Amino acid sequence: VYYDVTNYYFETDTVDDLRKKGASKEHRPNPIVQMGLFIDNLGIPITFELFPGNTNDCLTFRPGLSRIQKEYDLGKIIVVADKGMTTGDNIHYTLSGKHGYVFSMSVRGVDKTFKQYVMDETGYTWYGKEYKRKSRLYPRTIQVTARNGKKLRKVVDEKQVIFYSEKYAKKAKADRDKTIAKAMDIIGSPGKYSRATSFGASGYIKNIHFDKETGEIVSPQKVLKLDAEKIKAEEALDGYYAIVTSEYKASDDHIIDMYRGLWRIEESFRVTKSDLEARPVYVSREEHIHAHFLTCFIALTIARIIEYKLDHKYSIGRILESLSKSECTHMKQNYYLFDYFDDILHDIGRVFQIDFAKRVRSLGEIKKIFAATKKG
Repeated sequence: VYYDVTNYYFETDTVDDLRKKGASKEHRPNPIVQMGLFIDNLGIPITFELFPGNTNDCLTFRPGLSRIQKEYDLGKIIVVADKGMTTGDNIHYTLSGKHGYVFSMSVRGVDKTFKQYVMDETGYTWYGKEYKRKSRLYPRTIQVTARNGKKLRKVVDEKQVIFYSEKYAKKAKADRDKTIAKAMDIIGSPGKYSRATSFGASGYIKNIHFDKETGEIVSPQKVLKLDAEKIKAEEALDGYYAIVTSEYKASDDHIIDMYRGLWRIEESFRVTKSDLEARPVYVSREEHIHAHFLTCFIALTIARIIEYKLDHKYSIGRILESLSKSECTHMKQNYYLFDYFDDILHDIGRVFQIDFAKRVRSLGEIKKIFAATKKG
């Protein structure tokens, strides 16, 4: 199963117990709500949870996994997630439930010994001229929070897969160049920016501080400097990725293939935000917010099932567009004219036994179709 977190913004400045100011994916100043989503390896949603907008991403993982354990009889599951979930508490919780994990890990955030292993050319196998890979079985020490709040050190036996991609390295450099250019503009004109609008670029600026209330930059312009040492250290690790997993018997190819499946959940978030119009959110009462996202979750699940039954021949956006055009006009008495038909409706009709090609139907026929779908 795959897990990730995103957030949705509200068209308001009002904050409450659920709508909070936080790190918006769109870098907007509006209050947001966090959503944690689990999907299966077919891309079909399993469950979701809502959290206040200021909740750290890594803290959303365990409630959702707990819900899966209690409500679904899935046996052992292997959870695949991005580096935001790679904490000692999440790993320990997963293993305690006798499940497995495939998590990415930031090579910039690992300890010195791990970085040395990443940068050491020994053991790498090149595949072509732009990609190399190596792996090892290694006991890694993690920190786990006890019930009394104390940090305990535990050792997990895991496989660590390291790979380097020239393509990713070039992309990282291009992205950083844009961020550095923005950082230079902040240094030159700090009054133009705030905590929200300087997101990302402020990490490359020394001595930068923000007002806790307004988010405005309070550091004098003359003390702001570009952090050249940090930039140099990051450049050395461009293109390198690390995956850590409990599934140490699995091949490197299988582990990487599992991790690459994360694109499905990223696409699911894109579908909810664009095609299903989950954001911006206009409702304000907490029960209405939950109802809004439950509706979006159900719609996403239905859309994914249709997409799967059509063998992924069409995107969800195209499927929704065709279905929305399948309308009828009242002609006379109890007869209705259906004036739109295309290949997508033909395929949907074939799978779900509905003849979308028929142009004229009586009210009785339409009611029979609805009755049949309810029985199904």
